Amino acid sequence: MSKPKHERGLDETEAQAIVSNLRVSPRKLNLVAASIRNLPAQRAVAALTFSKRRIAGQVKKALESAIANAENNHQLDVDRLVVARAEVGRSVVMRRFHARGRGRAARVEKWFSHLKIVVAEREQEEETA
Repeated sequence: MSKPKHERGLDETEAQAIVSNLRVSPRKLNLVAASIRNLPAQRAVAALTFSKRRIAGQVKKALESAIANAENNHQLDVDRLVVARAEVGRSVVMRRFHARGRGRAARVEKWFSHLKIVVAEREQEEETA
């Protein structure tokens, strides 16, 4: 029985970049990641450049790193790259306390996330479809 595709290693037409401990909740990061999934790499960079979300700049940096890895480490054609996967994972949660009235306290949770971006080289006829 073979492993599912996401548990196997990368194909020879794929490259990745991983960012750990981004200071944003996984739920918010997944909104940005969903906006670039299955887009051509250059369109994804353009979408992140003009996004209003705070974390979009760090996601763009990770995507550019994945593109550079594809070009330099795997000798892939940059013009044919597509964002194959953008996976968001949960990291640590810092717990802080906020003083409330009458001597009580409320817990404040500061979430962190992991991000994994995989770019793949696709054929030209697949991009137009």
